[in-house]
Amino acid sequence: MSEPLIRMDNVSKFYGRIQALENVSFTVNEREIVGLLGDNGAGKSTLIKVLSGAVPLTSGSIYVRGKKVEMKSTTDAIAAGIETIYQDSALVTQLSIARNLFLGREPIKGPRFLNRMDDEMMNQVARDLLKQVGISKNIPPETPIGSLSGGERQAVAIARAMHFESDLIILDEPTNNLGVAETQGVLRFVRGARDSGHSCIFIAHNIHHVFQVVDRIVVMRRGKVVADDIDPKKTTVEAVERVITGMSDEELAHALGPNTH
Repeated sequence: MSEPLIRMDNVSKFYGRIQALENVSFTVNEREIVGLLGDNGAGKSTLIKVLSGAVPLTSGSIYVRGKKVEMKSTTDAIAAGIETIYQDSALVTQLSIARNLFLGREPIKGPRFLNRMDDEMMNQVARDLLKQVGISKNIPPETPIGSLSGGERQAVAIARAMHFESDLIILDEPTNNLGVAETQGVLRFVRGARDSGHSCIFIAHNIHHVFQVVDRIVVMRRGKVVADDIDPKKTTVEAVERVITGMSDEELAHALGPNTH
């Protein structure tokens, strides 16, 4: 069997005496969308922070395509091809769509010492990317981020991750506070990411959204993974809700079938 894109082995995280993660093992395969579910305090956010380099792990290992990596900062995660998109993902509201797409990675034209940004190239890439992520209306790339809707901002953040060839895009509650149309847009982006060769981790409180886009569901409870191989096509929202809220191993096996471990 081929090596997964991401493998976390026996990862633990302590904040002082409080254990937020306990020996968590977690994988994401190439071109796979994994739904990460659990109640508040289950450990989802901590797991994502460790994987995205935002907080250091206490013990355990992280591998990208079989190679062990040290995630000491978000820069390390980006270098490993991991991009994290939070709600309103660190976009600068005063700057244009194009500038936000290239923030910190602006292309230069002419002699490098003149440090002139290639606005034309950034604008053209922005136009193409916005179409790719499903924004059908013609928004000029010079438009400031501050004048976009919540869904359009999410689209820009996702477009940035896709343009810079991120292998794994982590979406942390991307549908929070969005209207129905914008939510459908975000779900379309997630499906599109898989189709264009990316993997995703999709975290959402709304299980119905998760069921619409993911290939596999992982459930966490009290800092541990309690189910890591739930097929949304072979189970129900109600069964997964029961796993999230807590059930015995026998009930779990019965609810989710023999392949769950």
